[in-house]
Amino acid sequence: MTDSQRDRDATRDATRRTVLGATAGGAAAATLLTACGSASSPAPPATPAAASTAAPASSSPGSATASTPAGAVLAQAADVPVGGGILVSDQKVVVTQPTAGTFAAVSAVCTHRSCLVQAPANGVIVCACHGSEYGLDGSVKKGPATQPLPAVPVVAADGAIRKG
Repeated sequence: MTDSQRDRDATRDATRRTVLGATAGGAAAATLLTACGSASSPAPPATPAAASTAAPASSSPGSATASTPAGAVLAQAADVPVGGGILVSDQKVVVTQPTAGTFAAVSAVCTHRSCLVQAPANGVIVCACHGSEYGLDGSVKKGPATQPLPAVPVVAADGAIRKG
């Protein structure tokens, strides 16, 4: 074998190693990205700070449960600030009072990755997981969420906000 043949063989081997190495590295990177960013991976849980900012929901025997029936008490009207709202975390509902005497409710589950949102602050409902922001009516103010928080029908009567 001549020197030029050895040089060509060495170059071909080096090129083959470079291609194989790059392919293996790319496959490893793709695997890691898929594992970290898969749409089917579970959403991170809500942070303890999110739960601690919520005003307490009614603790009366009529308090709502996870499968809240119509008419079940979600909150006391006096506990819901005008221009704000409260998080009823055990029911995954945010009860709001955009203007005095007008009550509404939206799901407390972020439409981006299903994290529990925080209680409203300064007229904004924020998801601590990824920073999505919603208006008191559930409309998207800032992404990454693209869908609004679904409305939950409520009725205000006798000082209580009940599921409608």
